[in-house]
Amino acid sequence: MRRMSIAPAPGPAPSEAPSPGPSGLAQAKPEPASVTLVLPAYNEAERIGSALDELFGYLNREGPAREGGRPASDMGRVDVLVVDDGSLDDTAAIVSARAETHSSDRGTLRLMIREHAGKGAAVQAGMLEAESDYILFADADLATPPDQLPLLTSALTDHDIALGSRVHPDGSDRRSTQPLHRRLLGRVFHGLAALWVTGPVPDTQCGFKGFRREAAHDLFARQEIGGIVFDAEIIFLARKRGYSMAVVPVKWSDKRGSRMRLRAGLALTVIYDLFRIPLIHRTVPRLSQSRA
Repeated sequence: MRRMSIAPAPGPAPSEAPSPGPSGLAQAKPEPASVTLVLPAYNEAERIGSALDELFGYLNREGPAREGGRPASDMGRVDVLVVDDGSLDDTAAIVSARAETHSSDRGTLRLMIREHAGKGAAVQAGMLEAESDYILFADADLATPPDQLPLLTSALTDHDIALGSRVHPDGSDRRSTQPLHRRLLGRVFHGLAALWVTGPVPDTQCGFKGFRREAAHDLFARQEIGGIVFDAEIIFLARKRGYSMAVVPVKWSDKRGSRMRLRAGLALTVIYDLFRIPLIHRTVPRLSQSRA
């Protein structure tokens, strides 16, 4: 791995005033990077409407952000791509009926519908479809609030990948709001993943990550796992390819109504997928040219 760093805590939003150039004259502020946010969704009819209300309410809001967040103006325009993973309910109908599919001040809403193949496959489809400078993905329930999005885009100015982390440098862990059994299983998974696949990444499974376009298209084109272990696979590939990664501490809260059901078959699938990641990607080459 080329380098992995901890992103600093968010400070005040940067000034909108033009900065003086070498001649002392004010220079125009550079055009902000374009952003696409991918939201994988499966049977989210009960939650997708309120989540999109929150997201576009934030994107269109003016003024300062709350403590620990950043204003949407720090990012410029954000296009949202909901990838419906073969939902059996009204998820797709709710998304397609929204006004943002036609126009929005700070972004648009698009819907992709595909056959059910798992969260990882849905994220992969969205990441490969997007053509923005920065491509992010988040869980459809917005367990990580949208005012954390600029933390990812800020980290992407000097890293290829930004990994949202519920584990913070002070030792606090936002996952403490999860039920005890999920926390225990998460620790077991993290131990296995760190030993065999991901290395010392504090939180591989946070559903809040960002990529520069070139890195996103390279890594997700190589993805083989369609289930929930895809995060670990992408991190493994990023390390092997030599991309730079920033760990970005983020706010997060457990949202009830998760589509994932813990069962013996799922546990066996997770273990199997973890085990095979280094094997199926054993011949993946390192990047031939250094990249920032």
